[in-house]
Amino acid sequence: MLVLVILAGLAGYRWRQWRLERNQDASIRAAALRYEVEPALVRAVIWRESRFHSRARGRAGEIGLMQLRKEAAQDWADAEHIGGFGHEECLDPRTNILAGTWYLKRLLDRYRQTDNPVPYALADYNAGRGNVLKWLGGAAVTNSEMFLEQIGFPGTKKYVQSVMRRYEKYRPISE
Repeated sequence: MLVLVILAGLAGYRWRQWRLERNQDASIRAAALRYEVEPALVRAVIWRESRFHSRARGRAGEIGLMQLRKEAAQDWADAEHIGGFGHEECLDPRTNILAGTWYLKRLLDRYRQTDNPVPYALADYNAGRGNVLKWLGGAAVTNSEMFLEQIGFPGTKKYVQSVMRRYEKYRPISE
């Protein structure tokens, strides 16, 4: 009997998580199309940043699904000519996904000269440009595998690897 209760609880948890993840499909597709980013990558970043909890808040002031800092959100609002924008508007899932996807696209473009801009963009998303510049020595300037080896923060390296694994998992679903 206890085994059945545990299995039912696990099944219920997995179903709720699946629904939570699928709840943002339309917003993810729209933002991905608008900013030319793979939906699977956007979904993977959301999974890692907030586990799809739209009211999530980080220790450094990040908010929402994609855990956006005030500066990144304002850069998006300025680029989109949105006047009177406030950071708290990023608690709206649609707004957060649009701003976060725009920011992710900007980072991907920053590293387009590499063999795979994704790990560079993810490291930048997590640790900032200044730290990424510290890790760009030798072949790591354009070789993403070498770059991954040179990431100096264990937490950032785990972050990049985690998002990339989830990205690969989501790719068949998003296509």
